[in-house]
Amino acid sequence: MMALDVRNKMGAALLPDAAFGIFPRCSIVPRHPLICRITSARSIRRRNYFFADQRISKSAHIVFSHSNDSDDTLTDVVVDQDDLSVRSDVIGIEDELDIARKALSEAQHRQEVIEKERDQLLEELARSEAKNQEYINTILHDKEVAIAELEAAKSLFQKKLEDSVEEKFTLESKLVLAKQDAVDLAVQVEKLAEVAFQQATSHILEDAQLRISSAETTAAEAAHLIEKQIKDATEGTISSIVEKSRHAIERALVVAEEAGELAKRSVETLIDGTSPFTEVADVQAENIKLQGIISDIESQLMVARKEADKLNLELENTRQQLQAFEKKANDAEKALLEFQDSSRKNSLKQEEEMKSMLDKVKKDVAERTKAISKAFKADLKNIKATVEAAKEVVHCKDYAYLRRCEALQRSLKASEDALKTWRQRAEMAESLLLKGRLQDEGDDDSIYVVNGGRIDLLTDVDSQKWKLLSDGPRREIPQWMARRINAVSPKFPPKKLDVAEAFTSKFRSLELPTADEVWSIAREKPKEGDVLVEHVYERETIEKKRKALERALQRKTIQWQRAPDQTKLEPGTGTGREIVFQGFNWESWRRRWYLELAAKSADLSHCGVTAVWLPPPTESVSPQGYMPSDLYNLNSSYGSVEELKYCIEEMHSQDLLALGDVVLNHRCAHKQSPNGVWNIFGGKLSWGPEAIVCDDPNFEGRGNPSSGDIFHAAPNIDHSQDFVRKDIKGWLNWLRNDIGFDGWRLDFVRGFSGTYVKEYIEASNPVLAIGEYWDSLGYEHGSLCYNQDPHRQRIVNWINATGGTSSAFDITTKGILHSALHNEYWRLIDPQGKPTGVMGWWPSRAVTFLENHDTGSTQGHWPFPRDKLMQGYAYILTHPGTPVIFYDHFYDFGIHDVITELIEARRRAGIHCRSSIKIYHANNEGYVAQVGDALVMKLGQFDWNPSKENQLEGSWQKFVDKGPDYQVWLRQ
Repeated sequence: MMALDVRNKMGAALLPDAAFGIFPRCSIVPRHPLICRITSARSIRRRNYFFADQRISKSAHIVFSHSNDSDDTLTDVVVDQDDLSVRSDVIGIEDELDIARKALSEAQHRQEVIEKERDQLLEELARSEAKNQEYINTILHDKEVAIAELEAAKSLFQKKLEDSVEEKFTLESKLVLAKQDAVDLAVQVEKLAEVAFQQATSHILEDAQLRISSAETTAAEAAHLIEKQIKDATEGTISSIVEKSRHAIERALVVAEEAGELAKRSVETLIDGTSPFTEVADVQAENIKLQGIISDIESQLMVARKEADKLNLELENTRQQLQAFEKKANDAEKALLEFQDSSRKNSLKQEEEMKSMLDKVKKDVAERTKAISKAFKADLKNIKATVEAAKEVVHCKDYAYLRRCEALQRSLKASEDALKTWRQRAEMAESLLLKGRLQDEGDDDSIYVVNGGRIDLLTDVDSQKWKLLSDGPRREIPQWMARRINAVSPKFPPKKLDVAEAFTSKFRSLELPTADEVWSIAREKPKEGDVLVEHVYERETIEKKRKALERALQRKTIQWQRAPDQTKLEPGTGTGREIVFQGFNWESWRRRWYLELAAKSADLSHCGVTAVWLPPPTESVSPQGYMPSDLYNLNSSYGSVEELKYCIEEMHSQDLLALGDVVLNHRCAHKQSPNGVWNIFGGKLSWGPEAIVCDDPNFEGRGNPSSGDIFHAAPNIDHSQDFVRKDIKGWLNWLRNDIGFDGWRLDFVRGFSGTYVKEYIEASNPVLAIGEYWDSLGYEHGSLCYNQDPHRQRIVNWINATGGTSSAFDITTKGILHSALHNEYWRLIDPQGKPTGVMGWWPSRAVTFLENHDTGSTQGHWPFPRDKLMQGYAYILTHPGTPVIFYDHFYDFGIHDVITELIEARRRAGIHCRSSIKIYHANNEGYVAQVGDALVMKLGQFDWNPSKENQLEGSWQKFVDKGPDYQVWLRQ
C-alpha cells in the first residue's frame, strides 16, 4: 500500500528504476543489502546486559517510516534505551560502538557506491533532460508543421470554395442557355422533320401516282399487243391450214386422176392382154403414196390444232394477265389510298412522337439540371464536412500536443524534485556517517541504519512499527492492483525524428488528412461509370452547340441597342417604340407552348422585339382559350400556371413585356339553372344570371342591356354591375402583381363600352393595352371602296371612349394593304395626303398588323396575300404606329432574317409611333414615303431613288434592297 501511495504521489511522471538507483527485490520494493543483513535475524527482540551484578534491560524496536518525497519504503532502526546510570551506559556503548564502527566501515564503502550511483543518476538525469528538450523541440516542430499545413489547407480551401462558387454560377448560367438552346434545337429539328416528312410524302405520292399511271398504260399496251398477236396468229394459222388443206385436196385430186388413168390403162392392158400384175403393183404403189400424203395432211392438221390450242391457251393467259394487271391496278389504287391514310396517321403519330420527344427532352434537361445541382450540393457538403473534419483533427492534435507537453513538464518537475530530495538525503547521510564521535551525554542514544542510501532518525516508539518490522517489510502486491497500476501509467509514443516517421508511427492515434486527401473530391476527374460523367459530356456537347448557334446568330444579325425613350409612358402607346410579337397561333395549344415560347425569348429580344403577346391564360371550354370559365384557374391547354410564370420570367430576363390576352366580354358558365340554362358561374368569381346582360337571347340574363354587340356563343357579361367591375379589376391586378403580366390584349371589345375599358386600365395600370375592335370594311359591287373613313372612324370612336388609355388594331390598314399591294398603291394615301388607315388619323394608337390567329393560321378567315407578305412588313415596320409580327411569319415562313433587317432599319432611323410621314408617290406603279427625318422607303417596280426627288435633302444610303418589291434608304 505504501508503494501504491508513493506511485500515486509521483503521478504520471515515471522514469526508469535505474535513474533512481533502485534495485528490484521481491515484488516491487527495493531493499539495501545492509538492511537485508540487519533484518536477516528477523528481529531484535530484547537484549539483557549485566553490570555490577545488576541486570539491565534494554529494548530496541525496529519500525518503518514513510517519506512523502520518496517512492520506496524506508526501514530505520532506532534503539531506545531506558534511563540508566552513566556507568552502565559506557559498557553498553562500547559494545555497540564496535558494531557501529563495523557498520560505519561498511557505510563508508556503501557511500562510495552511493556516490557512483549518484553520478550515474546525474548522468541519467542529464540524458533525461536532453531527451525532454528533444521531445519539446520535436513537438514544437510538429506543431509548426501542423500549423503550416493547416494554413495551406485553409488557403487552398478558400481558393477552391471561390472557384466552386464561380463554377456553380457559370454552370447555372450555361445550363439555362443550354436548356434554351436545346429547346430551340428540338423545335428546329421538329420543323425540319415535318418539312422533310412532307417533302418525302409528296415525293412518294407523286412517285406512286406516276407508277400507277405507268402501270395502267403498260397494262393497256400489253392487252392491245396481246390481242393483236392473237389476231395475227389466229389469222395466219387459219390461212395456213386452209392453204395446206387446199394444197392437199389438189394433190388428192391429182392422185385420184392418176389412179383413174392407171385403172383405165390397166383395163386397157387387161383387154389388150397385158399382164395385170404390173398394173396392180403400180396401183398399190400409188395407194401407198396417197396414204403417206393423207397421213402427212393429218399430222399437219394435228399440228395446226395444237397451235390453235396453244394460241387459245396464250389468249387465256393473256386474259388472265390482263385481269391480273387490272387487279394490280385496283390494288395499287387501294394501296395508294391506304398509303395516303397511313401517311396521315404516320404524320399524326410522328407529330405526337416529336411532341413526346420534346417533352422528354425538356424533362431530361430539367432532371439533369436538378441532378447536377443536387450532385454539386452534395460535393459542396462533402467538402465542408471534410474541412470541418480537418479542423477537428488539427484541434485534437493540438490538444494532444498540449497534453503531452504538460505531461512532460510534470515528469520533468517530478524528476527535479526527486533529484533535489536525493541530494538532500545524500548530504544528510554523508554528514551523519562522517561523524566519529559519540553524542553528548545529555543526548539520547540513537542507532543509524542505512536504507537504500537514505537515513532517517526515528525517535518514537511504536508497537505497530515493531510488529511490521518483525513480520516483514511489506506484503506482496496483489495482481489486480499491479494491473491497475500498469493501466493508469501513461504511455508515450516514441520520439519522432521527422514528419514522415511521425505519419508512419504505429503509436499515432490521431491522423491528419493530407491536402491531396482533403481535395481529392474537388480534383476528381470524370471516369467511365461515374454518375456525373454523362452530364459532363452532355454539358460539353450543349456548350459546343450553343457556341455554334451564337456564332451563326452573330453572322446573320446586327448588334444593336435600344434608343432611350424620350416620351411619356402611356398604356395606349407604351414607350412609343414598341414592336409587338404575337407569340402563338390557332394550333399552339396542342403543345406545351409556354416552355417553347420561353426558349425563344432571347432570340426575340436580340431581333428587336420589345413585347410578346401571350395566348389567353385561363381555363377555357375551347382549347384556344377564348371561351373562359374559371378566371383564376391558369392551368390551360398551353401549360400549367408554373410554366406560365416561368415563361414570363424568361421574357422579363430578356427585357421583354408580357401582354396577356384577356377575354372580358363573355364567360362560360359552370352549372345550369333550374330552367336548364347554363348561366351559373363557379370558381372564385361565382356569379349568377344577374351578371349576364338581359338582351342576350340564349342565356336568360337578369342584368342591364348590353352596351355593345352580342357574342352569341357564350353569356355576355354585364359590365354595368358594380360587383362585376370590382371582380374584374381584382382579377387584372392579380394577373399583374402575382403572375407578372405587363399589359393587355383585349378580346372582342365591340361587345361592351370603351368607358369600362378605361376603368379597367386605370385600375390595373398596364404598360401597354391593345383592343380588338374588328369591324367590316366598306365594299361596293364586290370591290373595296377607296374611302374607308367610316371604318376607321368607328375604331377611333372606340379609342376615344377609352379616353386614349388603349390603342387598337388598325384593321383598316390591313384591309387596304390587301388590295393596294396589287399595283393599286394609290389606296395608301387619302385626300389629305395621309395614310388611309387609323395610322393616318391617330398613329400613336394604331397597332398595325398583317395577320393573326383568326385571319391566318389554320383558320384562314382573312389571310394576307402570300406573295405580298414582305411588302406588307416593309410598310408597317417603316411607318408610324405599333407594328405586330405574327408567329407563323417569323418562324415558319423563312423570313426571320428579313423581318429582323427591317426592325434594324426602324431602330436606326429612330421611328416611333408618332413619327411624321410625308408621301411623295402613290399610284399604280408604286409608293414612296419619307418617315421621320432619316428613312425613305419605296414599294413597287417603278424606277426611283432619293437623288431624283428634289424635295429630299441630304445624303442617303441604301440599307435594304429587295428589287421591285421594296427598298429602304437611311440618311447618312
